[in-house]
Amino acid sequence: MSITATLIVQIIVFLLLVAFTMKFVWPPIANALDERAQKVADGLAAADKAKTELAAANQRVEQQLAETRNESTQRLADAERQARAIIEEAKSRASAEGNKIVAAAQAEAQQQSVQAREALREQVAQLAVKGAEQILRREVNPAVHAELLGRLKTEL
Repeated sequence: MSITATLIVQIIVFLLLVAFTMKFVWPPIANALDERAQKVADGLAAADKAKTELAAANQRVEQQLAETRNESTQRLADAERQARAIIEEAKSRASAEGNKIVAAAQAEAQQQSVQAREALREQVAQLAVKGAEQILRREVNPAVHAELLGRLKTEL
């Protein structure tokens, strides 16, 4: 055979091989490559989505931490204010109680002073009567005596 006929037969066989490959071999390979590319793209999309969700979750966590910090700071401030209010209330109660005690002591001292004056008046009246009795050396009528003592008490 001649070289041209061999060449033509080889070209025809090559074209048949190419046609067979394009018809039966190439589509499954192309499908497998497309599926693989799709899986890789899906994996990358899932990774991007997971990365976005992770960033959003981190942001939510940071926001919740900030809210918790603010809330705990607010609670501490409220507790301090409440403690100050309790201390001020206790101070005012103690001051009021002290004022009551001082007023009661002053009232008692005044009452004792009045009682001491009354006792002193009575003693002065008795001493005056004894002195007058000794000066006069005479007996005084008890009714007159009581009347004199009463006048003397009111005068003193």
